Amino acid sequence: MTDNIPLQPVRQKKRMDSRPRAGCCEWLRCCGGGEPRPRTVWLGHPEKRDQRYPRNVINNQKYNFFTFLPGGFVLAVTVIREAVEEIRCYVRDREVNCQVYSRLTARGTVKVKSSNIQVGDLIIVEKNQRVPADMIFLRTSEKNGSCFLRTDQLDGETDWKLRLPVACTQRLPTAADLLQIRSYVYAEEPNIDIHNFVGTFTREDSDPSISESLSIENTLWAGTVIASGTVVGVVLYTGRELRSVMNTSNPRSKIGLFDLEVNCLTKILFGALVVVSLVMVALQHFAGRWYLQIIRFLLLFSNIIPISLRVNLDMGKIVYSWVIRRDSKIPGTVVRSSTIPEQLGRISYLLTDKTGTLTQNEMVFKRLHLGTVAYGLDSMDEVQSHIFSIYTQQSQDPPAQKGPTLTTKVRRTMSSRVHEAVKAIALCHNVTPVYESNGVTDQAEAEKQYEDSCRVYQASSPDEVALVQWTESVGLTLVGRDQSSMQLRTPGDQILNFTILQIFPFTYESKRMGVIVRDESTGEITFYMKGADVVMAGIVQYNDWLEEECGNMAREGLRVLVVAKKSLAEEQYQDFEARYVQAKLSVHDRSLKVATVIESLEMEMELLCLTGVEDQLQADVRPTLETLRNAGIKVWMLTGDKLETATCTAKNAHLVTRNQDIHVFRLVTNRSEAHLELNAFRRKHDCALVISGDSLEVCLKYYEYEFMELACQCPAVVCCRCTPTQKAQIVRLLQERTGKLTCAVGDGGNDVSMIQESDCGVGVEGKEGKQASLAADFSVTQFKHLGRLLMVHGRNSYKRSAALSQFVIHRSLCISTMQAVFSSVFYFASVPLYQGFLIIGYSTIYTMFPVFSLVLDKDVKSEVAMLYPELYKDLLKGRPLSYKTFLIWVLISIYQGSTIMYGALLLFESEFVHIVAISFTSLILTELLMVALTIQTWHWLMTVAELLSLACYIASLVFLHEFIDVYFIATLSFLWKVSVITLVSCLPLYVLKYLRRRFSPPSYSKLTS
Repeated sequence: MTDNIPLQPVRQKKRMDSRPRAGCCEWLRCCGGGEPRPRTVWLGHPEKRDQRYPRNVINNQKYNFFTFLPGGFVLAVTVIREAVEEIRCYVRDREVNCQVYSRLTARGTVKVKSSNIQVGDLIIVEKNQRVPADMIFLRTSEKNGSCFLRTDQLDGETDWKLRLPVACTQRLPTAADLLQIRSYVYAEEPNIDIHNFVGTFTREDSDPSISESLSIENTLWAGTVIASGTVVGVVLYTGRELRSVMNTSNPRSKIGLFDLEVNCLTKILFGALVVVSLVMVALQHFAGRWYLQIIRFLLLFSNIIPISLRVNLDMGKIVYSWVIRRDSKIPGTVVRSSTIPEQLGRISYLLTDKTGTLTQNEMVFKRLHLGTVAYGLDSMDEVQSHIFSIYTQQSQDPPAQKGPTLTTKVRRTMSSRVHEAVKAIALCHNVTPVYESNGVTDQAEAEKQYEDSCRVYQASSPDEVALVQWTESVGLTLVGRDQSSMQLRTPGDQILNFTILQIFPFTYESKRMGVIVRDESTGEITFYMKGADVVMAGIVQYNDWLEEECGNMAREGLRVLVVAKKSLAEEQYQDFEARYVQAKLSVHDRSLKVATVIESLEMEMELLCLTGVEDQLQADVRPTLETLRNAGIKVWMLTGDKLETATCTAKNAHLVTRNQDIHVFRLVTNRSEAHLELNAFRRKHDCALVISGDSLEVCLKYYEYEFMELACQCPAVVCCRCTPTQKAQIVRLLQERTGKLTCAVGDGGNDVSMIQESDCGVGVEGKEGKQASLAADFSVTQFKHLGRLLMVHGRNSYKRSAALSQFVIHRSLCISTMQAVFSSVFYFASVPLYQGFLIIGYSTIYTMFPVFSLVLDKDVKSEVAMLYPELYKDLLKGRPLSYKTFLIWVLISIYQGSTIMYGALLLFESEFVHIVAISFTSLILTELLMVALTIQTWHWLMTVAELLSLACYIASLVFLHEFIDVYFIATLSFLWKVSVITLVSCLPLYVLKYLRRRFSPPSYSKLTS
């Protein structure tokens, strides 16, 4: 009994004496339906009773089922949300794993699930079907002996890739013959490189045995889709060894800064709970079994920690996500991570890709430069006339004139130069014309007749398509191509046939591509090459205009390619081919040996021309960047493009304003050079920085802190020639050095690492596929939608969550303060003020809807938020939820809780149950009025929530006989007491709010008045 000692004095007080009687009376009233009455009891006849009596049950339990509802609800919401995500993931995985494919066996073709495919299986994949595992391409049904792949889900590129089968298996009469030959594939160990592959195919049952080298062109990686024909492949890698799986890094679980701040406040509240419990026991002088009393007080004041806060915030995030998806001003926007919408309201650094994000990734041919003369868009008809004159002269073959004029000679020389350049552009590429039926013509007929209306070009680069489309516009049209030949059509409808002897595809390392072709009409062998000026400058013959003109074109924002050629004699080519085949068969250091052989040809090539292609800006990029800049967001552009083009795009997009200087960080290779350049940069003020990836790497290696400090002071930064890893590294450094929130925007597979590393990743659905948008937290269809996403939805989400969290904390602290006052008055007894349904109803049906309706509140209209981006800048300081605002709400809670409790104790008369009625009703009304005081823009649902909650409370009073005297609450005495207490708790706050708005209005109020 020692633990009940503190309760003894309470029993001696008259007020508390009435409590058991009141409780009993209420119980009787509830069960019997009126005041306790005398009774007549018939012996042995319990059915002869004139009233209902309570069951003979002893109940000493402190809690019931309803007591655990709030905690159970919180856990259920969190668990259900996670479970739903997991179930969705499981369903998606099961859908992929259960896709059915055809497997070649000795008994014929059998059906097999994707999950049952094993290494060594021969799998048939139909057109438009996903490749289920990493395979080597053995056979195709296509007549031209090749197939196209769609790789947008693997590398983010939407253009089709050409794949070639193993030559000796393609020659077999039927697919079934693959099981009759004795052959094997030697493949490298599994790795993450999706752009390269080394292996060999060997057939042992032929005499002599056949051995073929395998490269990336012979592979079908899992996740790609067959775009043409039906293919047969042998499975090389499965499961976690797939290239696509090895390239998928597990993205870090993003926890918003807002959630971390709320967690911090919750820890403070937990500390307050422990302190209050200890103080209560200390005021009892640690009498008796005080450690049990501490536990009792911890349970009694557990309302200090708002259990419903997490549920309210999670449900709020779902509402914000729904609002973003439903916004007609930003159609197609998808919220893939509903846990961090508040992050959008506090972005300090925006890191964006260039191609496809700021620009449209739609290439337009703008310039052909021959050194002495340049042709722009307005003079393309001259190029056309040169091409026309060359082919009409060839077809007519007029008799030679005795004395041609000088003008004619110059004209003919210029025509031949233009013709050579255009022919080189028309032949040196990886573009394939594809003919599709247009309803009038069928596909076979269109292909046979080279129908212009049915032809579309497919290539791995939009630059190449732009170049081939341009050659078509000036008269030289690519009409046909397979793996061994190309057909061009002249202005006179003559077909020129070329045999493709070798093709050297473009890689990011080599920065160039080449092709060796034989002209069927003359037998001439020519090696054509095009590439970036940095690599081509050392390959072409000496000239004095290449570097200068490349710089001029780049400054105009054009993507420059250098085109060159070299004529080869038959013996020269045969010698090269022998060395090239030998290098391709080697297993060790194959790529190095192959590169060395190709480089033996890449010398003293004849420079033909420069081509300039423009990538146009996306719609409204300039006003969007200006809005972001005015909102206090610093924009960094990270691109893989060259320095001059990136700088030009930055100026064109107004990323760098006209009156700002640009400091181009010169190329540095060692520590001393980096030190000197950083010192030169330090002397500049308010200027944009342009730096290349190589220089950046050197600076970060030796002077990471100094470089980041200087870069963060710049109004804009442009990093060019950046690798995907460098992009992610810059994001990480910004987070570590500044502690500010970062947002990364991109559209291609090379932006995924940056998007996943940032605090808030936004993917743009562009021409480079959906890989970036699938990996991002938010997906938009255009860059301009970013402005509204941040200025309107980000701002609203953050401000609403801040108000919601503080109100939920206020709601919990109010009732905890009342409990503390109640316990203090009654000798620090650990007796609950409210029991059973009252405590549950308070945080659920009585106040839940009005408090949660704060997620619909907004301080300004969306049009105003877009017009005045400076409003966004206020949020960067984190003022809506800070220690200061938290302290203010704590003081408000303590004031209101104390006022209500002391008011109820002063004004009640005889029954303890009257204290409960007065204080609880005042508490509910105070909460509803406080919500009304907090709301800035009323929504009809807010009004419904307020009235519904009040109606629920009034209606439930009929059923709360056990806790509230229903006869007392119908009296005038009850009404005036509740009105006075509610007025005293709320009126001073209304007055303070009015005075603050009158003499120190917030920035948004000036715009709404």
